[in-house]
Amino acid sequence: MYQLTILKNVMMKHKAGFVNIVGNPNVGKSTLMNQLVGERISIATFKAQTTRHRIMGIVNTDDMQIVFSDTPGVLKPNYKLQESMLAFSESALADADVLLYVTDVVENPEKNMDFLEKVQKMEIPVLLLINKIDEAPLISPQGGKTPTEIIGELVDKWHGLLPNAEILPISAKNKFGVDILLKRIKELLPESPAFFDKDQLTDKPARFFVSEIIREKILLYYDKEIPYSVEVVVERFKEEDRQIHINAVIYVERDSQKGIVIGHQGVALKKVSTEARKALEKFFDKHIYLEIFVKVDKDWRSSKKELDNFGYNPE
Repeated sequence: MYQLTILKNVMMKHKAGFVNIVGNPNVGKSTLMNQLVGERISIATFKAQTTRHRIMGIVNTDDMQIVFSDTPGVLKPNYKLQESMLAFSESALADADVLLYVTDVVENPEKNMDFLEKVQKMEIPVLLLINKIDEAPLISPQGGKTPTEIIGELVDKWHGLLPNAEILPISAKNKFGVDILLKRIKELLPESPAFFDKDQLTDKPARFFVSEIIREKILLYYDKEIPYSVEVVVERFKEEDRQIHINAVIYVERDSQKGIVIGHQGVALKKVSTEARKALEKFFDKHIYLEIFVKVDKDWRSSKKELDNFGYNPE
């Protein structure tokens, strides 16, 4: 009986919870997610709106499980794809045990007030993270303000907007403040058994990360509207002991975009394929055989049917 009592007490001390990351585009949510998880889970580029889905990254210890969620940047939707992206972000408000609201040193605190008002009403712990504080010295001084004064004014502003939130200045890129943040998250987690197997890193299948890595290369190597008009679908994923065979399709909305993605004599597509293959080999630690095709799916971003087919239903 004494041993059973000890075992029960130990089990009750296990903590687990959902820590969801939200905020406007291009404030560093995905970079922060990758730092917290310790793995490269989310696309992190200099371009806005790189995250389209809600992506979970799971951190496990013997007595704790933290389920982090990266979400798309909050924006006013202009087409159905962006409506789905906003729905992913809003869904993160519904099931969070701890909410991380990420901003930065240049963003207008009152941007997207509709979403912020929903955060204001939340009763769970909210940690307001002022990211990119390393860039404060680069801001043109107004009235001779120092970086410390600039950050101090932002802290005061956010205290007014989210009076119940704890505010932490961080630099996700440089890992400044990340350890302090992780410690505070652990303190705030509720007692709970684990939600996922302890050896699980994410809720997404391998095919998802293949498509995300290919899409990341498109974001890096194409300009203007092209990166935002493409979707990547993995049609074949055959894994063997030492190698993986992958066939993927890049969908675009117009024939002109197809020509741009392929490039003159296929040079552009070959570059994307080569860089994606290298990244995939690093990600899976196996030799990768990768074939990529380009197809037109007219106006897929505005088609509910196609968005459902591509997995953009947040329900």
